[in-house]
Amino acid sequence: MNSPTNINVEDLTKPLTYPTEAFLSKDYAAAEKELLWPKVWQMACRVEELPNVGDWLTYNICDDSIIIVRTAPDRLKAYFNVCPHRGRQLVNTPDNVHSVRGSGRKNFICGFHGWTFDTEGNNSYILDPQDWQGALTPDCTHLSAVKVATWGGWVWVHMDMDAEPLDEFLGDAGRILSHFELDKMRYKWRKWVVYPANWKTALEAFMEPYHVTGTHSQLLAYGDYYAYSAAYGLHGVSGFDQRDPAFSMSQSSSVTRAGKGDDPRRSTYELIRENYETLNYAASTETLVNAASRLVDELPEGTPPADVIAHWLKSAKADDAARGVIWPEIPPEIMSEAGLAWNVFPNMSVLHGITFALCYRTRPYGDDPNMCIFESYAIERFPEGEEPQTEWDNAPANAEGWGAVLAQDFSNMEWVQKGMKSRGFRGPLPNPHQERKITNFHRNLAAYMGTGAPRHLK
Repeated sequence: MNSPTNINVEDLTKPLTYPTEAFLSKDYAAAEKELLWPKVWQMACRVEELPNVGDWLTYNICDDSIIIVRTAPDRLKAYFNVCPHRGRQLVNTPDNVHSVRGSGRKNFICGFHGWTFDTEGNNSYILDPQDWQGALTPDCTHLSAVKVATWGGWVWVHMDMDAEPLDEFLGDAGRILSHFELDKMRYKWRKWVVYPANWKTALEAFMEPYHVTGTHSQLLAYGDYYAYSAAYGLHGVSGFDQRDPAFSMSQSSSVTRAGKGDDPRRSTYELIRENYETLNYAASTETLVNAASRLVDELPEGTPPADVIAHWLKSAKADDAARGVIWPEIPPEIMSEAGLAWNVFPNMSVLHGITFALCYRTRPYGDDPNMCIFESYAIERFPEGEEPQTEWDNAPANAEGWGAVLAQDFSNMEWVQKGMKSRGFRGPLPNPHQERKITNFHRNLAAYMGTGAPRHLK
């Protein structure tokens, strides 16, 4: 493994490359188990998955399994899913399931010898405790605790009980995204698949729109996809941009923007409809699409793009309010900074809108650096009591399972993983303007791993 180099945020604006060991090396994958995953906050699930006292579920990362349980209406606890007696998992977690969950739990009983633990992690039963001659103490018989916190409607876990607060870890990403009140959104759908690529290979496919021209070329009929990318500490954001700086403020950097064409009333509808339908009815909402479909009837020909967008959003906001969906009030300066999509280090991507988000998460699968668990889900604001009932759907990586656009992404990721193994591949050449989230990711990853930092192209 190569030694890390000194690459700072300013260096990310220059052409860089980085080694492929993070994607291909079995030794690197093994090292992640010690140097990365136990040392970062990880999104484990949505809060809505644990609504009642006694609800619990498992979250697995590499060799570690974690149980998260609601112990009070306002309190969650998390523990390593292991009995301190002989190491048996308290809850079986087969490889072919996304997670294991249940309700009404008052204790966890080990299936091997019956040792029992309450939801506060305390041992409440040991068979024949006298045989240990007084050596068993609460310190060696309770469950090992995991730090847990909530933000954005997600439950986060950290294996180090002395870790920094979650708000500090999220930094500016948390500051900006908090305005979107993601905690008020609920699952629309959620899917997962075991996929033949490293977790980083899969995640990086969703860190930039630079690939749209080559991968999703059908979208070019509806909008331009030139983009910027920026680093925010551990995290990064991308958004739509203009190649000519003179027009840099001519449209929104988010998915809510004017389409391409002479008549922005029509092109805005065509762009949002195409994105919505081909992204598995995510990255927008039915309300926004319907409001856009009326633009040609509600606005005169020649209406400037900025006025089209303002009318569209005002109309959709009123439509949503009429059905009980209230939009958050997001300051203009936050909307400008929020961009299109965030990478939340290490393994989460959020494409956000005012009332919706399309999210991705990737995780290692076993010890094979060529495999990962890939997950995507849509969340949205719904009228109270009208959110759909969803479960994790193990869907094949094709258009039928995921929609046309995600199927196109799947058509690349496996072959990137294979191509990086070629002795003819000299190393990645990320775009310094449009793929800066990726080089920032590797800059931060190298700080944890002690190897693999980006370096300047000579």
